[in-house]
Amino acid sequence: MTQLQLTPGIDVRRAADRFASNFGWLDSKHSFSFGHHHDPRNTHHGLLLVNNDDVVDAGTGFDTHPHRDMEIVTWVLRGSLVHQDSEGHHGLIYPGLAQRMSAGTGILHSEKNDSWRLEGATHDEPVHFVQMWVVPDESGIQPGYEQLELDHERLAGGLVPVASGMDRHRDETAIRIRNRYAALHVARLQPGQSVELPDAPFLHLFVPVGSVTLEGAGLLETGDAVRFTATGGQRITATEAAEVLVWEMHAGLAA
Repeated sequence: MTQLQLTPGIDVRRAADRFASNFGWLDSKHSFSFGHHHDPRNTHHGLLLVNNDDVVDAGTGFDTHPHRDMEIVTWVLRGSLVHQDSEGHHGLIYPGLAQRMSAGTGILHSEKNDSWRLEGATHDEPVHFVQMWVVPDESGIQPGYEQLELDHERLAGGLVPVASGMDRHRDETAIRIRNRYAALHVARLQPGQSVELPDAPFLHLFVPVGSVTLEGAGLLETGDAVRFTATGGQRITATEAAEVLVWEMHAGLAA
């Protein structure tokens, strides 16, 4: 992480321009280079390295696989996801429940759309979620896990700091991440409802559901994203029911 000389700008990225991976059971759209998709000009924004928009069929999912030195935040939009890891954490992630996994020195985990193994009847509903990775403040930390449910009324009231390592969010954030320069805000907006974006060196706005208008840039539809550099304070207004994810970042990675 470093302080950089920044040129103010707003970079709109359309849904159709994302990298795509489709394995039958998984339909994944990648905002940044990921897996076998690599573009040296599109590896991150600020501290955000991964913003994957995933749909996973029922009864399938990601088998056990490793991660290291990464803060991984998962936000479910529809359906549910079963998490298990090598540190003994397990549970069901569903809309409104924020989850953070700190990979640290190394962790193994799986994510499956098979909630009936824990409770309830079998189903055929896919799970739709966004998984986001940011770098931690320091490498080699102890692996960790945290989750907390947020009520709909709170999320519907405006931008809520869902995951943050910033001191000013210490008493209001749902879950903590191990990066003092980054925070994820979430809002569920009804048509006509507006929120003001934070002002920060780096912002990343993603619209996984619905559509909004961005002050000065126009309409953003499902899957669209915007990368802000050295600017903020613009308003977004829902044109239909929408959910938005906003990363506020006060440091960045060198190119």
